[in-house]
Amino acid sequence: MASLNIYTDLFLLAAGLFAGAINAVAGGGTFISMPVLIYAGLPSVPANASSTVALFPGSLASIYAFRKDFKGFEGIALKYLIALSLTGGVIGALLLIFTPSNSFDKIIPWLVLVGGFTFIFGKQLNAFLQSRFTINRKAMLVTQFILGIYGGYFGGGAGIMMMAVWSLFGLTDIKLINANKTLLVGAANSIAVVIFILSGKIWWPQTCIMLIATTIGGYAGAYYSRRLNQAVLRTLISGLIVVITALFFYRAYFN
Repeated sequence: MASLNIYTDLFLLAAGLFAGAINAVAGGGTFISMPVLIYAGLPSVPANASSTVALFPGSLASIYAFRKDFKGFEGIALKYLIALSLTGGVIGALLLIFTPSNSFDKIIPWLVLVGGFTFIFGKQLNAFLQSRFTINRKAMLVTQFILGIYGGYFGGGAGIMMMAVWSLFGLTDIKLINANKTLLVGAANSIAVVIFILSGKIWWPQTCIMLIATTIGGYAGAYYSRRLNQAVLRTLISGLIVVITALFFYRAYFN
């Protein structure tokens, strides 16, 4: 197990504060927490699992904040969406814990690339898809199940992907979409957290430092969100994602 020292502790603390804050304001905390845990010495699979656990308290806080806004979409009961997200989360989490770290090292760059692309170009992608495609109830449910798997396996950009799919179904109530996105991403993560803990994949010293930091950062991010320039923040996060993606490709294929 990777050893901790004061410099690693401080780095995990700072990264956790930043990851929690950006998750509360713009999303994308996974793109910070998971790479930092790998840098701290965790193998890639435990790093991804530990990142999910570290960010989960922030998800719970967001779910609580939106608790009065949850309801089903027209023609689709919320209980079905939750069930699909939970089931997909189970499958995704199991796929992760049975993926050897050396294989996951090769997969990570592509996951970060897909999730990062969705984060950076989410609005443009959404507009492009809406102008060319519509989906029916069955297609939306199938896609929700697939996104649940993705959320349990990796999760970066899952919320943005859900909102893009729902827009193709014709949904336009931003308040409802945002609330349900928070709930369903949290549902996939919740079952993944349980599986990761029971499987022994969590490296607790590093995870606990980051968990405390992400919780504090999430609260601070939510509190100061109105004062922050979200466009500048998203640009900063996007730049970090590009650098992180390049580093992961280098680590996996050229190092």
